[in-house]
Amino acid sequence: MEKRLELERRGRNPDQIKELNLDNARSINIVGLTDEYCNLESLSLINVGLTNLKGFPNLPKLCKLELSDNRLTNSLSELVGCPNLKTLNLCGNKISDFEALEPLKDFKFLENLDLFSCDITQTENYREKVFNLIPSLKYLDGFDCDDKEKDASEVEDEGSSDEDDLNDEEESELDDEDDDLDEASEDEEEEDVGLSALIEDQIDEESDNEENFEPNETNGDHASEDSDIESDADESKDLSGVSGQEPRGQKRKHEAEEGDE
Repeated sequence: MEKRLELERRGRNPDQIKELNLDNARSINIVGLTDEYCNLESLSLINVGLTNLKGFPNLPKLCKLELSDNRLTNSLSELVGCPNLKTLNLCGNKISDFEALEPLKDFKFLENLDLFSCDITQTENYREKVFNLIPSLKYLDGFDCDDKEKDASEVEDEGSSDEDDLNDEEESELDDEDDDLDEASEDEEEEDVGLSALIEDQIDEESDNEENFEPNETNGDHASEDSDIESDADESKDLSGVSGQEPRGQKRKHEAEEGDE
């Protein structure tokens, strides 16, 4: 049980703990649980194997105590240090007589008691006797003295503490942080998508410009003129290459000189 206590503490001081679950922490008696847990409001010791409650600490703020499925026969007087106890679950124990329940009559705030599957439930006028023994009691085994079942909302309210509310607030804050992170991530994705689309549009536009490009008309005219010059030069060259013939210009010059003579 001591090792389980250390685990459940999670590095916190005993006086900082309001709710403690030691279910299945096998032990025949109370070990490690001390008066230092003075702010404890809810304690669960289900199926631990307890045969007695010797050494049970003084827990002035304890409201809910779960002791079901143990081997208790009596020793409920050890709970005297828990005067504000409101809910006590003793089902599945070995309590067989009303004498074992005598200490509970002094608990002024005890409203809910569960003795289901205890031998005492088989005795005659069991329910009537328990209600008479414990004046503050409202519900026995989930039903009031008129056999009316306990309202579900009251069951949920049993043993609720400020720590539960704090945990709800912390979970809410974590959910809000997760939502903020999701929104930021979505914004970044939208920004990346927009940038990618813009780049693709620019690339497509440049590609279209290249496909539609037409040579300058002026440059085309110059190219045509150069082609004509080259053609004349080629023609002159071809004529000068014919055997026994002079170029046309040179022949006319010779004829003129002969006339002068």
